[in-house]
This record gives sequence, structure tokens and C-alpha cells, in this order.
Amino acid sequence: MSGTSRSTFLYGAHVHANGIRQHYLRYGGAEGARASRDAVVLIPGITSPAVTWGFVAERFGRHFDTYVLDVRGRGLSEASDSLDYSLDAQAADLNAFTAALGLSRHAFVGHSMGGRIAIRAAAKHPTGLARLVAVDPPVSGPGRRPYPAKLPWYVDSIRLARHGISLEQMREFCPTWSEEQLRLRAQWLHTCDERAIVTSFEGFQTDDIHADLPLIDVPFLLLSAERGDVIREEDVAEIRALVPGLREHRVAGAGHMIPWDNEEGFHRAFGDFLGAALD
Repeated sequence: MSGTSRSTFLYGAHVHANGIRQHYLRYGGAEGARASRDAVVLIPGITSPAVTWGFVAERFGRHFDTYVLDVRGRGLSEASDSLDYSLDAQAADLNAFTAALGLSRHAFVGHSMGGRIAIRAAAKHPTGLARLVAVDPPVSGPGRRPYPAKLPWYVDSIRLARHGISLEQMREFCPTWSEEQLRLRAQWLHTCDERAIVTSFEGFQTDDIHADLPLIDVPFLLLSAERGDVIREEDVAEIRALVPGLREHRVAGAGHMIPWDNEEGFHRAFGDFLGAALD
């Protein structure tokens, strides 16, 4: 983890948007140079509550007014047996979230499932969206190769977490992670609603984000992992054909959980795309 002498964390809060309670964490605020830059909304992946992206948000918070969203069915956002966990509902949440908070200019930075949510939300042309970053988003869908991860990896670990998962049990699922990373995941994984995860995973095979890509009308940066087989070179070529002007960077030495594997490489990959380098 990269160190900083002073935390940029401000607070956690809830907002009622798109008919549900949405929880978020805020870093950095809007003081000084940050006030003239676009706000950044981080959208985590399928089993990553907002708190697990805190180390990334701390870095973003040095330069941007930064919000990390708990996607519905994760963390402290609303979950229930009847809640709609579809990609369309998640994308509507994201656009309603930025509207409810009055973010007049903002960027979406979504990882994995969060990247798919950001793409679908951006295709709706929300007011105030200025930039889009998708980080290793699954490119699976109808008639395409399946997402390389397997559903039992998620479901089995969540069920263990609901009972109280040990550090060593968590390490079996994430063998390369640090003790700090494992402890945080073990603490929060039980907040991921199993039906939400299953619905989202099944959506990786049934929702076609490629249909959304030609509708995107803001600058778009695609970050992909060198390892993990989520995005291949031919996938980048297809996305580039659908999104003229696409910027793209492959992060060396990283698997799908890019900032966990190569935190410095992840932040360098943004360059000045968001309006300031993440030093």
C-alpha cells in the first residue's frame, strides 16, 4: 500500500437515489486545486464493498473530490430478497447517485463489474459526465467467450464469510494478497448479498456491453491487466473500432485485481486522463 502522512478520507454517508439507499465513502473533498477538477466516482467490482477500495480512494483523494460507491447488494447499500440486481438497475443507480449529490462534472472509474456498470450508465448520456475509465471490464456476453472466473469462487467464499471466515480460509481464495488485504476482505465479504452476486455474474454472460460502446460520447480510457485473460488484444481492437479516440493501457505484472497486484502501475496508467496525474 502506498503511504501518505495524512488521510484524505472525509466521511461515509447514505443518499436516497433511484428509489434505494445508496452508501458511499468520500475522500479529498473539493478544496484548493481539486475544486477546479472533475469529481471522481469509483465503482468497485462484483464482491468489493466500497471500503475495500479505500487505499485507491486515498490516492485519488489527494487530487480529486472522490466518491466510492457501494453497489446495491454490497457493503452498506440497500439489499433485499426482491431488489432488482440487473445491470440496468445498477447503471440507473449510478446516474441517480451523481444527480442526487449534484456532481455537475464528474468521471466514472469502474473496475470489473463496475466498469460494465459505468459503460452502461455512460451510454445513457447522464448530465455532468465528462470522462469514463473502465478497468478490466468483463467482455463476455451473448455469443462470446465466458468470463474466466467461476461462480463458485464467489459463492463459496461469501457463505464462509457469513459464518465467520478465518484469515487462512480467505487466503485459499486470494493466495497472493497481503495480510491487510485479506483481513479487510474477510471482514466485509459477508455484506455481499448472494443473489446480487449470482445475478451480476450471470449478467456477464447475458448483457452485451459492446452495444453500449458506440453510444459513449465522452473521452474513454480502457485499463486492462497483463494477466488474467479478461481482456485480450483482440478485445482491445474490437473496442477501439467501436469507440473512436479510445485511450488504452495494459498494466504490466498485474492480474484482474490490478491495484492489488501493481498499485503504482495502476495509478501511473491514468496519466493525466482525469486532469491530474496520480502521484
